[in-house]
Parts: sequence; structure tokens; C-alpha cells
Amino acid sequence: MKISKKLILASVVLPLIISTSAFAFAFGGKNHKGPHEECRPGFGFDRGIMKDLDLTDTQKDQLKTLRQANKDEIKKRFSENKPKAEMRAERTQKMNDVLLADTFDPAKATALAQAFVNKQVERQVDMLSKQHKMLSILTPDQKAKFVELQKEHMEDCNDMARHKGKDRK
Repeated sequence: MKISKKLILASVVLPLIISTSAFAFAFGGKNHKGPHEECRPGFGFDRGIMKDLDLTDTQKDQLKTLRQANKDEIKKRFSENKPKAEMRAERTQKMNDVLLADTFDPAKATALAQAFVNKQVERQVDMLSKQHKMLSILTPDQKAKFVELQKEHMEDCNDMARHKGKDRK
């Protein structure tokens, strides 16, 4: 394979791999925590913070209902979609069509990259919508406390990152 094709392949595939893995870590769930899971980048929306908000039983039930609805929706979406292996094969085929062509077609590459980005944006908006629904259950005082706890959490993570950076030197 020519060096130019390798560079093009790397420039297209690397950002996709990084964004996909970041997205996977964001939705890893409670059984997939890494060593610094508590400081992963993102909105800071977790059950730990929610537990510190002194939720009423009604609020807890509402949040539980929303979480269960989200789980059911995800199960339904995965059961209706193609299997992962088939989706990966299609995505790989589309990428190979662009990357292995005799001449590079920027329009096709742009369309392919845009399709990947649009799908990720769609997922992000869906996630933010779900988080908004969950936070709309909180009272104004609880929302203020949520923001405060979130700031504390971010400061702790920043401190941990600074400390970790000093250890590397």
C-alpha cells in the first residue's frame, strides 16, 4: 500500500476510533469502570451525585422509571438494528470504498465522515435530552446543590490530574 493511502487511512480511521472508544467509555455502565472512572470527561451526571441530593421517594421512583424506560428503549433499538458485526462490516466496506479507490474522492470522504458525525451528534442529543428529563425532576434547591456537587467533583478531578501529572515528571 502506498504511503499516501496509509496516511489517508490513518487520518480517517484514527479520529473515528478515538471518538467511538470515547463514546463507548461514556456509556460503559457500572460494571465497566476503569481506574479513574470517577473522573472521566463529560457532564458529571452520575448516581453518586444524585444520591447526595436528598431525593424524595417520589423523585427516586421517577428517576427509576426514567432509567428503566431508557434501558427498555436501548434494548428495543438493539433488537431492531442489524447485528454489530454486520454494521461494522458495512462501515468498513464504505471506508474501504473511499480509501482503496484509485483516486481519492474528497466528496465521498466528506459524505462518509459527515454521516459518522451526524450519527454521533444524534446520540449525543438523545443523551442530553434524557439527562434533561432526569434533572427536571429536581427542585430548584436540588438543582443548585447538583451544580455545587458537580463543581466539587470537577475540582477533585482537576486536582487528581495535576497530582498525576507531577508523578510523571
